[in-house]
Amino acid sequence: MMATNLRMMSGGRLIARSGFLAQPAACLRQVCGRRLVSVRAAVATDVAEAPATVTSTGSKIKVRFAPSPTGNLHVGGARTALFNWLYARKVGGKFVLRIEDTDTARSTRESEEKMKADLEWLGLTWDEGPDVGGPNGPYRQSERADIYKSYVDKLVAAGHAYPCFCSDAELDAMKAEAEAKKLPPIYRGKWSSASKEEVEAEMAKGTPYCYRFRVPPNKEIGINDIVRGQVSWNTDNLGDFVVLRSNGLPVYNFCVAIDDALMGITHVLRAEEHLPNTLRQLLVYEALGFTPPVFGHMSLILAPDKSKLSKRHGATSVGDFKTQGYLAPAMVNFLSLLGWNDGTEKEIYTVDELTEAFALDRITKSAAVFDKVKLSWMNGQHLRALPEEELVSRISEALVAAGVLSDASSAFAAAVSKLVKGSVDMLGDAAAQVPPLLGYPLSETVQSEGFKPIQDDNFLEVAAAVLAAHDSGDLAAAVAGGHDTFKKWINGVGKAQKRKGKRLFMPMRVALTGRMQGPDVGELLAALAQESGSDVADRSSFVALPQRMDALRAWVATQQQQQQ
Repeated sequence: MMATNLRMMSGGRLIARSGFLAQPAACLRQVCGRRLVSVRAAVATDVAEAPATVTSTGSKIKVRFAPSPTGNLHVGGARTALFNWLYARKVGGKFVLRIEDTDTARSTRESEEKMKADLEWLGLTWDEGPDVGGPNGPYRQSERADIYKSYVDKLVAAGHAYPCFCSDAELDAMKAEAEAKKLPPIYRGKWSSASKEEVEAEMAKGTPYCYRFRVPPNKEIGINDIVRGQVSWNTDNLGDFVVLRSNGLPVYNFCVAIDDALMGITHVLRAEEHLPNTLRQLLVYEALGFTPPVFGHMSLILAPDKSKLSKRHGATSVGDFKTQGYLAPAMVNFLSLLGWNDGTEKEIYTVDELTEAFALDRITKSAAVFDKVKLSWMNGQHLRALPEEELVSRISEALVAAGVLSDASSAFAAAVSKLVKGSVDMLGDAAAQVPPLLGYPLSETVQSEGFKPIQDDNFLEVAAAVLAAHDSGDLAAAVAGGHDTFKKWINGVGKAQKRKGKRLFMPMRVALTGRMQGPDVGELLAALAQESGSDVADRSSFVALPQRMDALRAWVATQQQQQQ
C-alpha cells in the first residue's frame, strides 16, 4: 500500500509525500525491449476518445460512484454517492455507478446487490451502470480485463511501463535497506533499466513478473482540488509502481484512471482518504494522453468522540439504518449536511430542495461528525412532514410489527397512532409509548412524590366528581361527543369546584388516565372507546374506562376509610 503525508507550503498549497510498497507479480507474457524514450502521444485514441473534462458544463458533466462490493454500503460511501448524484442532478449531468470488484478474494455479487438496493432506497438512481447499461460498459471492473490489458500494452510500447521480475525476498530486502537508510520505501530494482536480453532471459525461464509504471524523476504534479485547493506531489517520493499483477488483474490506481477516462468522467468527488491515490492516477492520465477530471476530496466522517466512524460506534451502514426504521428522505437530508451547507441555518430539506441548493463550492474542508441523536431528530421532522394518513398508517404497522396491536387497519390502531404521532422520532418509538397509555397505573402514581401536592389539594373531590359522571353516563357522553363536548364537561366540573388551570386538569388527568403526563385526555379516552376487544395483542396490558373507574373507586374507598 502507499502511505502519504501532506505538508503545507506557503500560500496554503499542500505538498504530498508519498511512499510505496510494491507486491511482486507476474502477469502478461509479453516481451519488453530496452527502455524507450517517453512519448506523450495520445495513445488511447483507437480505443476511446479522451474527454475534455475541465471545461465541461451542464449535460456534459459526468460523475461516478465506484464502490468495492466487499461489504455493506457505509454511510461515508453513501455520502460520496449522494454528493455526486446531487451535483449531476443540479447541472443536468450523468451519474454513473461502477463496480470496482477486482479484489476477487473479497468481492461478492451479494454485496453488490445489497449496495445497489441501498442506493435505490436512498433514491440515488444511476444513468449508467449495472442493470442499466450505457455506452461505456461494462460497468464492472472484473468484466473489463481486455480493456486494461490493451492499455498496459500501450504503456509498454510507449516506454511508460516495463516488466519487473523482483521476488518477494528482493522487495523485502529493498524495503529494509530503505528503512535503515531512512529513505522513502520506493522501488529501486534494476528492471527499470534492464536490457532486452535480460528481460528475454527471465521470460524464457518462466520467472513470474509484473508490470510497473515508469515514474518520471523529480517532477512536480498537482491539482486544483475543488475542496482543498492546490495540492501537489513530487514524483521522487513515489517510485515505479505496479499496474498489473501476476494474476493478470490490474492494480486499483491504474484501472480507476482508465475507467474514468473512457467513461468520460468529468468530476471525481470522493473521500479525502483517496487523495494519496491521485498522483499515480495523474501519471497514468498523462502517459496515455488523457485529460484529467476535476478532483474534489471530501473530509472524513467522524464519530462523536472525533475518531474515525466505525462499527464500534454502532450502526454505520445504510442497511442498518433502514432496518432500524429511518426514512430515506431523512437519511439523505442528514448525509447532505455532513460536509456541506448552503450558507444558511436551514437544516430540514426535501430532496428537491437539496438538488436546487447543492453547489460544489459549499463543500467544507472540516471533518463532519456523525451525530445519531441529530439524525433521529431529523427523522422525526420528516415523519411529521408526511401526510397524516400515511404517518398514521406507518405507525400502526410498526405497532403491529412490535406485537403491541393485532390489526393495523382497525379504527383503534389509527386512534392510538394519532396520539403519539407528534412525539415519535422513529416509528419504533411508538412501541414504547403506546403500551403505557393503554394501562392505568393509578396505584404507582398515587405513591409518587409528584402526586402529593395533587392529593393535598383535595384530589378525592375531583375523583368523586369523575365517578359520579361515569355512573350517570355523563362521562361516556362527553367522550363520545368529541373534543369540544369533553372540554365543556371538564370545565363544568371546574366551575362547580371552583378549579381551573393546573388545579383542574392535573387531578382530572390522574383520575382518568392514572398518569401525570401524556397526550390529550379526551383523545386518549376516545381512542380507548374504539377498542374492539381484540385490537390489543396483550389483553392484560389494556384497561378500558369501566375498569379504570373500578380501580379509582376502590382507591377512593380506601382513602375514605383511612380518614375515618
